[in-house]
Order: sequence, then structure tokens, then C-alpha cells
Amino acid sequence: MKKPKWVVEKERQQKFEKGESFLLFGIHAVGDALLNPKRKKLRLIVTKNARDKLASAIDVSGINPEVYEPKDFNSLIDANSIHQGALLEVRPLEWGSFSEVVMDSQSNLPNVVLLDRITDPHNVGAILRSAEVFGASAVIGTKHHSAPETGALAKAASGALERQPYIRVRNLADTILELKKMGFIALGLDAAGLTDIASAAKLYADRPIALILGAEGPGLRSRTKEVVDDLVRIKPIASFGSLNVSNAAAVGLYTITAV
Repeated sequence: MKKPKWVVEKERQQKFEKGESFLLFGIHAVGDALLNPKRKKLRLIVTKNARDKLASAIDVSGINPEVYEPKDFNSLIDANSIHQGALLEVRPLEWGSFSEVVMDSQSNLPNVVLLDRITDPHNVGAILRSAEVFGASAVIGTKHHSAPETGALAKAASGALERQPYIRVRNLADTILELKKMGFIALGLDAAGLTDIASAAKLYADRPIALILGAEGPGLRSRTKEVVDDLVRIKPIASFGSLNVSNAAAVGLYTITAV
């Protein structure tokens, strides 16, 4: 017996709340996910116009799209989300453990980025984008107090979420310690750091670097500061102003890869 539509939608909402699935939105994010063979795709909803734009990606994915009128999208997603007529329900990606990802990296110096309580999906998405550009082997957050995969995060990542490993661990300090055992130098990016990050990058040019960033405002937790090898800062030219965490990540990643 076929379930009533309201039952199906209630079960779907429960999956969203449990983090078992979520909605990607926008032509770019949906198109990249459709082309990703590692992404488990559950349901594709598009307008006729979006279906035409995504035609080749839809063919590759093999998924059967549901075609809706634009006005009907308001009942499916927040009105403030710029969906461009494309919604894709997916499951979170499974990258494996961070150690497996790092060991499988093709880079001689598989730098990683660790996020200490960065919860804003727009910041995390932008960091994933920078991590992909600068060749980081992984971005690592925590299972609690860090942004999970969401449509907003994917939109900010501009496709990087499908290609850049994003792994969430139980304990950040323990993960830093394990990375250090693997040969990484752990550098905590902090405004109070005494070492210029450019100097540290030159000093450890022959070692993979774990770059740790804290949330805007509170910064790195005390336990995180205890386990890093050094606290570093981006030396400002001006005597005022500051970078938001995603911009700081981009500058930090460029600095440790440009030596």
C-alpha cells in the first residue's frame, strides 16, 4: 500500500532533523552533486528551465527528476534560499577517517585545516573552497559545535563540498595530537600569536602543516592552544582592522603553500 503524501513528507522532515539527509539548492551546487558518483542522491526537484540547464548532469546521474512549477518551490524550501529552480535531496558524504584521507593524499605535504567551533555554514563553505584551491588534503571539524553539511554550506562552497574532504571528529584536541604523531606541525592561528605565520611556514617548509582556526570572537579554546606546536598570526600591515575567519583561512593556506 502506497503511503499518503503527508506521511512521506513527515518522514522526510524527520530525516532532515536527524541529519540523515538534506537539500542542496542552486544550479551550481545541484549540478556538481549530480556529477559526483560518491554522493547518494535521493530526490531531484526542478523547474523546466532548471531541468534544461542540468540536462547533461541529470543524464550522468541517472536520477529521474520531478518537474515542479516555480511557485510550488515555496512549500519545499525557505523563501530566502536562492534555489534557481533546483533542489536535490542527498545524504552526507562519507569520506572515511581523517587518517585514511590524509594517507591517501597525492600531495607530498598533505596540509590539513582544523576548525575549532566554527558553526557558520557560510564561513565553513568558504573555507572548503579555499582548501580546495590551495590543495589541503582535508578540512576537519567536530561532530558537535561545527557546521554540518547543509544546502547553505554547499552554496557557499561553490562546488568544493563535492570534492574537498570535510570530516567531523569527536575531539579536536585528540585529532591534533594524532596528526602530530603522523608528522604534522600544528599551528594555531590566533591574534595573540607571537610568531608570524610566514616565518613559521618557512621554518617548517619540509613538514605537513595542520592549520587550526577558531571561531570569530572566542577564538581557539584553551585546550586547543595547549596541544598546538605554536600559535601564529597573520602580521597586519595596518594597525587596525581584522579578517573574518574564512578570509584568514585563505591567507593562512596561501602562506603555508607558497613557501
